[in-house]
Amino acid sequence: MQHPSGRWSPELVAVHDALTHIVREIIAGRPAVEALPPFAQRAALSYIDRNPGCRATEIAESFGVHRSTVSRQLRACMDAGWVEAGEGSLHAGYPLTLSTAGRHALTAATGHDLARLDERMADWTPGEIADFARALRRFQHPDPTIGDDHA
Repeated sequence: MQHPSGRWSPELVAVHDALTHIVREIIAGRPAVEALPPFAQRAALSYIDRNPGCRATEIAESFGVHRSTVSRQLRACMDAGWVEAGEGSLHAGYPLTLSTAGRHALTAATGHDLARLDERMADWTPGEIADFARALRRFQHPDPTIGDDHA
């Protein structure tokens, strides 16, 4: 990957490159033959699971994408039988919930991801894993008032 020389520290460039690689791997890494939801659908399922009754507009706002992008993912999730829409209006949107099949699909996808993490971290100590988790929480929430005690 090309980086402007001298502007960024080698350590920061290394973090950037590693994160870029990880994101690509997460998005493209789940084989379709496993009948698991792809990354974007898994993200939508996870959001709905945490926020039952949410609407597509809320998901789009939370993910920072256009509603049409979320609508395409939701349509695929509904076609798969993973998401159910309640009574609502086209303008306000329909309240969304996971079906039993949706919970199973989300659980299977999460299990797959955790198994891959477990494989990659098999030679890590519990302390190293805890340190990594703390660093990720700090990275995710740079506000010093948010962290281990507030997460």
